[in-house]
Amino acid sequence: MRFKMKNHARVFISISLMVMLVALVMSLCGYGINYGIDFAGGLNIEYNMNSTFLQSDVETALRNQGLTDFKVSTTGEAKTTLNIRIPQLNSEEEIQTLTSGLETELLAKYPTMDVEHSTASYVGPTAGATLVQNAILSVLIATAMMLVYIAIRFDFFSGMAAVLGLLHDVFIMLSFMVILRNVVQMNSSFIAAMLTIVGYSINNTIVIFDRIRENNRKPEYAKLPREEIVNTSISQSLGRTINTTMTTLVTIIALYILGVSAIREFSLPIIIGILAGFYSANLINGYWWAFLEEKLKDRKKAAKLKTKKA
Repeated sequence: MRFKMKNHARVFISISLMVMLVALVMSLCGYGINYGIDFAGGLNIEYNMNSTFLQSDVETALRNQGLTDFKVSTTGEAKTTLNIRIPQLNSEEEIQTLTSGLETELLAKYPTMDVEHSTASYVGPTAGATLVQNAILSVLIATAMMLVYIAIRFDFFSGMAAVLGLLHDVFIMLSFMVILRNVVQMNSSFIAAMLTIVGYSINNTIVIFDRIRENNRKPEYAKLPREEIVNTSISQSLGRTINTTMTTLVTIIALYILGVSAIREFSLPIIIGILAGFYSANLINGYWWAFLEEKLKDRKKAAKLKTKKA
């Protein structure tokens, strides 16, 4: 039995606005996005320990150097590679003092640790600011190109509705990055996740708009309100959309649960974005198109009445 859709777009838009408002208030109160090293700047150090090690030993060694803000992770097939991320280090001297003290303490416990071939990379705040600008620019360019593509393939109002849906999904992702700031940091992987979601979300929207266009051309739907056409089109596409979304979600959730911290930083925004894309494509975007179409129809009627009266 096919599920019958109804227009509750105002309710769902209100829910989205509430989420964005919560994120905005948190940001104004100083609890905004938790920027990682890629954006805020800081030091990334990697050592090959040549044996298994305890993260708690590394964390203790870092605290002994006077640090309170850091992130320790283990990588490599044998779990012998140590990765340390430390924000807020501003001078070369400070970095050398830290690495020297850290290596001395860790070598006492793990003598097989390879100090000579360690890697240390520092990202300054200026590079982080450039990364943020490029991320914003890339999303704007992608959004503009989507508008042009959908306007040509369907119509201008479909393009407008799809772009509003894309912006909705991006803002929801950003809002949850604020709300979940204690769970995930924003690093360069977030840009890849955001652009992935822009493409994924527009695919869901195009599937529904394609069905709307088909139904809109049928004689039996010609006199129906645009809202009813949207309801029917979403109902017809809902099974396919749910199956596609669930298949993708299972994979991404598995990556989040089983993956290392770097993969989690990438997969969590994608999970949020997929859910936001499903939400907007099925509950909001089509009704924006219907609203714009009905407004155009009303303007045309008003213009005809004026012409007749004249």
